[in-house]
Amino acid sequence: MVSEEKAGMETVMAGNYVEMETAEGGQKKTKGIKDRFSGLFWHGGSAYDAWFSCASNQVAQVLLTLPYSFSQLGMASGIAFQLFYGLMGSWTAYLISVLYVEYRTRKEREKADFRNHVIQWFEVLDGLLGKHWRNVGLAFNCTFLLFGSVIQLIACASNIYYINDNLDKRTWTYIFGACCATTVFIPSFHNYRIWSFLGLIMTTYTSWYLTIASLLHGQVEGVKHSGPTRLVLYFTGATNILYTFGGHAVTVEIMHAMWKPQKFKAIYLLATLYVLTLTLPSASAVYWAFGDMLLNHSNAFSLLPRSPSRDMAVILMLIHQFITFGFACTPLYFVWEKAIGMHECRSMCKRAAARLPVVVPIWFLAIIFPFFGPINSAVGSLLVSFTVYIIPALAYMFTFKSSDSRENAVEQPPKFVGRWVGAYTVNAFIVGWVLIVGFGFGGWASLTNFIHQIDTFGLFTKCYQCPPPALPSPVLAPFNSTVGAPAASPSPLLQPMPRLGRS
Repeated sequence: MVSEEKAGMETVMAGNYVEMETAEGGQKKTKGIKDRFSGLFWHGGSAYDAWFSCASNQVAQVLLTLPYSFSQLGMASGIAFQLFYGLMGSWTAYLISVLYVEYRTRKEREKADFRNHVIQWFEVLDGLLGKHWRNVGLAFNCTFLLFGSVIQLIACASNIYYINDNLDKRTWTYIFGACCATTVFIPSFHNYRIWSFLGLIMTTYTSWYLTIASLLHGQVEGVKHSGPTRLVLYFTGATNILYTFGGHAVTVEIMHAMWKPQKFKAIYLLATLYVLTLTLPSASAVYWAFGDMLLNHSNAFSLLPRSPSRDMAVILMLIHQFITFGFACTPLYFVWEKAIGMHECRSMCKRAAARLPVVVPIWFLAIIFPFFGPINSAVGSLLVSFTVYIIPALAYMFTFKSSDSRENAVEQPPKFVGRWVGAYTVNAFIVGWVLIVGFGFGGWASLTNFIHQIDTFGLFTKCYQCPPPALPSPVLAPFNSTVGAPAASPSPLLQPMPRLGRS
């Protein structure tokens, strides 16, 4: 009996969660065609599924705004910030995964059952550090995911306009808001298997289209690469890259969808390395070709000539933004379900109906603030900085501040960072850097730029950064080679009879 208890304890300490193993075994035993089809396209939980989810979710519409950031930062700073924030984001994603495993292991020892419950980040903070940490984490996480969903909706309207400009961007926002509302029918991150795979293919195509199309287009006449020129623009561009590599606000939900969450440790780093192969070439190539023109064109599609390849990239990005909307909104659905007591309901139709109110404020905010590009930087500095950088680093330090907690930790810090001393040093650096540079300077710059967009275009603007409509030329205007020169008088024989009342 003692040996059995010891064996059970070792299983828990290793992070091999019993109900997850049982569920995986159940999947392997199914023989029906329907179950095989569901397992292939719908119900995922492997390490590969997690990698596809992380890589697909990490870069979406920001792929189109990174050239805009390069025009604000300059080529050298743009590349340096991508590498720096990519590495920093991978480390804090690792911290979140360690805290999840620690929380999950402690709950497993208490015989907790999570088969009908999705663990979320605020619950991890609650279980490890108490209700105050839970409340702060919940506020930042939900607000970030709310605006992350808003950004995807804005991006949909911005992109489709470059294929069909018969409707303004605000009207397209109405249409895509209704389309994205269908994500209420996707139960959980288990069910994004085929979508994550297709989403990564879509971003890969778009990235290499931007790269190749820009190189083939060549540099525009008189191209200038003056960035950085102003501190406001510099820190605005930097916070957009901070936002780019801050997509791990859904790390806990992705881990919970895995059969063996303890395998997640290096997945986000591997996903980031792949994402860098997409973001660095595309942003560099577009900035090389168009230079300072990007300062007034936050969407890279707007500068590339229309072609079947560009239309294909736009369509693929639209589909991918629908997927990313689901990634950002699904955790909000879970929070709302738990708040109204519907989270453990077995009827997906009832849960879907209960989720619909979450989409309404997202829809409304996308119509109020349609500033594609500048809104990324504002969200990055004010929300991402705390949600996925400062709070995870501080939570890790406070969770393991006692010697007993460090000795009994399920996951020890890696050797290459210097174990506990190195981990605490890295975390302290991240907190200081993001607080000063990301939130401080970045918040000042991004809010200044955001307010400038409001002053220039106004709230509820109908078509943000759309080209002005061409003025129709007069029907009877005489041909004249000089613009603005007076037209020559026609022959007296061709002059019309004078009308009464005209001089």
